[in-house]
Amino acid sequence: MQFNGHLEMKATDIMMKDRGLLPMGKVQKFVDQETIRLMAPYTPYRAGILEKSATLGTKIGSGEINQISPYARFQYYGKVMVSSITGSPWARRGEKKVLTDKDLVHDKSRHPQAGPFWFERMKADKKDEILEGARKVAGAKK
Repeated sequence: MQFNGHLEMKATDIMMKDRGLLPMGKVQKFVDQETIRLMAPYTPYRAGILEKSATLGTKIGSGEINQISPYARFQYYGKVMVSSITGSPWARRGEKKVLTDKDLVHDKSRHPQAGPFWFERMKADKKDEILEGARKVAGAKK
């Protein structure tokens, strides 16, 4: 038995665009927005600046979340930083700060899950939820 067939397909880049899978596409925008939203309860909260800095510092769809508050780094790693000159936690403008091995104590009254490495902890808990949402946005079947 012989079979002759002809298969026509759209170009890969067109299929990727149709599904929203290109950079800055609808799937990446969904992932970025959901990451920021789901990360909020894990983020230390005092006045809300650190939480808001994720939205302010991120170009939604870029695939990169940036928290732009000046203290985001030491909060993220959960270590106290002090002045390199005086050893005080209160450094003057332009004065360098250095990390200590002392852990930060986070106020958990507003965000009970708050603490260091909030992105990794959120991802461990919510990765499947984000991927399922991305699958739906792309129009994929199970």
